[in-house]
Order: sequence, then structure tokens, then C-alpha cells
Amino acid sequence: MAMNETLLFGTAGVPPSCRSQATESGIERVAELGLGCMEVQFTRGVKMNERMAQEVGEVAKKYGVRLTAHAPYFINLNAHEKEKVVASQERLIHTARIASLFGAEGIVFHAAFYLNDPPSEVYARAKGLLEETVKQIRAAGHQVLLLPETTGKGSQFGTLEEVLNLSAEIEGAAPCLDFAHLHARTGRLNSYEEFMAILKQVEGRLGRQALDQMHIHLSGIQYGRKGEIHHLNLRESDLRYVELLKALKELEVKGLIICESPDREGDALLLQETYNSLQVNSPWP
Repeated sequence: MAMNETLLFGTAGVPPSCRSQATESGIERVAELGLGCMEVQFTRGVKMNERMAQEVGEVAKKYGVRLTAHAPYFINLNAHEKEKVVASQERLIHTARIASLFGAEGIVFHAAFYLNDPPSEVYARAKGLLEETVKQIRAAGHQVLLLPETTGKGSQFGTLEEVLNLSAEIEGAAPCLDFAHLHARTGRLNSYEEFMAILKQVEGRLGRQALDQMHIHLSGIQYGRKGEIHHLNLRESDLRYVELLKALKELEVKGLIICESPDREGDALLLQETYNSLQVNSPWP
């Protein structure tokens, strides 16, 4: 993943104000808004061919917009049926092939569901399958990173520890930290002190380099006893995003923040403006 001098803010998919839903138009609109990145959404399937992907890459390069991708939701590396596991790996490989053509730096994905299996067994299974998948992606010549995401429900594989361990133990993997998911899953992790502790945990497990090339998802969120219910706009939620931005700025975290709020562009601009306005006394030691 390329280095940023600072944090870039952008949208999950084409901004809602864009007249066209074409990815190229979305990139142009992101640039018009003054944002710096966009995550191409393949959540319902990779509906882009190689020619289209190359064109998307050219537009992104023209406008200086950094791209990532989100793999299909239909991935479960802990599926009990062999064909579903194979299909999950194939979806990651297909996403990597197309995303690499437009210069995506990473592929976000939800790795698995526990299905009432012991978490340690699910972790071992997911790790082994992801190692196999990365080998196939590299053998095909694609250097894109796989970004397992922290998930918002207790039934989903993807605690902070699980994601950091996968990232530490698999070459070619790096974390996608979704702070709304972390908050929804635990009912806490929503204060300056807790945000700082999370970021220091990332650094402790993965090194300073991880903080220099972070991939972050952010939105408001409604949650209940079982975790995430649905995303909200930031100002309609209890997520303390200003405290998170302060922690990110004090630690001089770099990388991409992708906004997944219903008003993706409005909240991305809110985050960018708030971040740029924050004054910090000194970087965290």
C-alpha cells in the first residue's frame, strides 16, 4: 500500500450526488468534492470486466484519487460446505484480479462467521485458507493487499485481536479497522482514551508502518444487544468521531478513511473538515 503524507478521506462507492453510478463518474465527483479516495464497492458481486477496470484506473490516475475495493459479502471461510469455501476464495481472487487492474491498494472483506464453532478453530481455518488465497493472488502477479475488516456483530469472525493477528501472521494481509463496528460489537470503545489504546495496540502488534498506511471505515451506527443494526450519519449517532480524529491526528496516523454513512460524501467532508481544524499540542510519544 502506498504511503500518504497524511490522512485522505473518501466515500464507500460512488457519492450519492453523482448523476451517474459509473465508477469513473464517482471518481470524478470525489475529486470535485475535494476528497482524496474512494472504495469501489463489489459487495454484491464483481460486475466489472478487465477493460472497464483499466479505464477506471486511468481516471483515478488523472484525478489523483486513491482507490481500494470491497469484496463481495458472500464470503465465509468457515463455511461447513467445501463448495462455499472454494467459492469464497474464488471471489477474493477475482476481486484481486480486477482491483489490481485499476490500481487498488487493498481489498476489504468480511472473512467468516463463527457458526457456533470455537473461535480458535475458526481462526486457524481462516488463516490457512487466507494463506492459500494470498499465494494464488501473488502467483497471478497481483500485489494488492487483503484487508480483513473488524466486524460489528458477535456472530461474525473479526474481533480487533483476530484481525490484527491475521495481519501479523499472513504476509500480504493488513487490517481494515471499522471503528463503528468495534463500538457496536462491544458497546464501548468510543472514547479518546480507548481510541488511543486501539491505535497503540495496532502499532504494538504490527509496527509503526501499520499506522502509516491505515485503512479505516467510519460512519455512525445503530446497535443493540447483538451488535450492529445499521449505519447512521455521524451526527445522528453516539460515535465520538471528533475524539477519534483527535487520536488519529496526535498519533500522526496516515492512510485512508472511507466513510460508510448513508450520506457518505457529507460525512466524509465533515470528517475531513473536522480533522483539518483540530489543533493538537504535540504528537503522542
